[in-house]
Amino acid sequence: MKLKRSGRMVDLTTYLLNHPHQLIPLSYFVERYQSAKSSISEDLGIIKENFEYQGIGSLVTVAGAAGGVKYIPSVSKEEAEETIEELIDLLEDPERLLPGGYLYLTDMIGNPTLVNQVGRLFSSVFSHLKIDTVMTVATKGIPLAYAVATQLNVPVVIVRSNSRVTEGSTVSINYVSGSSKRIQTMALARRSIKKDANVLIIDDFMKAGGTIRGMISLIQEFQAHVAGIGVLVESEDGAERLVNDYVSLTRLAGVNEKEKRIEVEQGNYFQKRES
Repeated sequence: MKLKRSGRMVDLTTYLLNHPHQLIPLSYFVERYQSAKSSISEDLGIIKENFEYQGIGSLVTVAGAAGGVKYIPSVSKEEAEETIEELIDLLEDPERLLPGGYLYLTDMIGNPTLVNQVGRLFSSVFSHLKIDTVMTVATKGIPLAYAVATQLNVPVVIVRSNSRVTEGSTVSINYVSGSSKRIQTMALARRSIKKDANVLIIDDFMKAGGTIRGMISLIQEFQAHVAGIGVLVESEDGAERLVNDYVSLTRLAGVNEKEKRIEVEQGNYFQKRES
């Protein structure tokens, strides 16, 4: 379709935003807009400048016959602070408190706008890594994992407590839950992860980290690698931490069940972002 430049710029920007981490040949845009390659390059230069100015990402150009342009999403520090403060305000609502010091998170994880913002935060801090797959367990972390995977343009694999006939043969391991010290099982279809794949683990809530430790062991069974770990809420409950290298958005610093008071602070996101 032949568009005026203003319309072409809008469509080009929308296309890039909807296809993050995907290398797109310039020839595709030349054919799509029936415009000269020099015109497309000039448009991309303007978009790149505006993306970086607004802190929403950057455009990476790859030269050569097999080259093209790739949009890498990012989040400005100001936007990240605003989102994390919003998370803290929501988490400190006393009506969210559950027995045992857990927090009710279903309403937050069911909010698509908030989940997409969280996905952008995690994808931004891990965007410099080569990630092939996002992994999570079959709990409330699933929407978070899909939000991150959408921004990174990679598939999601879901670890379950038992195998399913529809998934074919599986790999199963036993692991010790960090908080309850119970032996539990997790399973994943053999076709889910390829050898030497780089896997990003995403979880909604981490106490001691037993579940994440189990996922790490499962990844090793596939002869794959842990590229990173992202946690929405980490808890400081005095238990021995089984996982050390992770990125958390918020930290549950204290809970008073009698007074129904919840204290939440920033996680280590900004330290990891700057390292």
